[in-house]
Amino acid sequence: MSEDRIAALEAKVAEMDKRLTQREDELDVKKLQYLYGYLIDKCMYDQVVDLFTDDGEVRFFGGVWKGKAGVARLYIDRFRKRFTYNNNGPIDGFLLDHPQIQTIIDIDPDGKTARLRGRSTMQAGRHKDYEGDAPHLKARQWWEGGLYENVYKKGEDGKWRIHVLNYFPHWHADFEKGWAYTDPEYVPFPKVLYPEDPSGPDALIDDHWLWPTHKLLPFHMKHPITGEEMKADRWEGDVAREKAKG
Repeated sequence: MSEDRIAALEAKVAEMDKRLTQREDELDVKKLQYLYGYLIDKCMYDQVVDLFTDDGEVRFFGGVWKGKAGVARLYIDRFRKRFTYNNNGPIDGFLLDHPQIQTIIDIDPDGKTARLRGRSTMQAGRHKDYEGDAPHLKARQWWEGGLYENVYKKGEDGKWRIHVLNYFPHWHADFEKGWAYTDPEYVPFPKVLYPEDPSGPDALIDDHWLWPTHKLLPFHMKHPITGEEMKADRWEGDVAREKAKG
């Protein structure tokens, strides 16, 4: 066998190995994100926090929770105490399903960073027989739809972890009325930072919105055919309406 043919075969094997590693990484990231959904479903917030890098962050509802301490503050001090009486697991009468769908995953050339765009269409509520005394513990059922634009890091141990969980809830709807009757800011955006708010974010995000305002959460990837950024035009009528409110 000639040296040229050997070199060609070695190059082909190296390319196949690179592609195989990339596909395995994509599957590992998808599995990680799907596991996140299952853990959130069952309010297992301690295990959710363990999915993040030490310097990770969560971008959620116009706030940024930074570092492992910030992530724990959101999932444990905010969600767990609010939803499940600080129980790390599901409780009777409380529903919080987070199906993870339409995931698109890209691995950066360095093989250490991954990016995901995905969707969750959530069903949530509290059963009438399991109401608490506080207003947020009353019987209620609602829908939520949101997008993820997440970043993941591969550690020295070869395991992928969530580095930036950027979950952008776009719309909410009461089950009875539907999304045509959703009140603006259905869920109030955070306005007070930590430590003034013990479970609050470390920073606020200026550009955030909720249905019926309808904008594009930017794609992390470019158009696969044209190679251009996928941008959406903002209708002039919507711009004029926003300026009139401001």
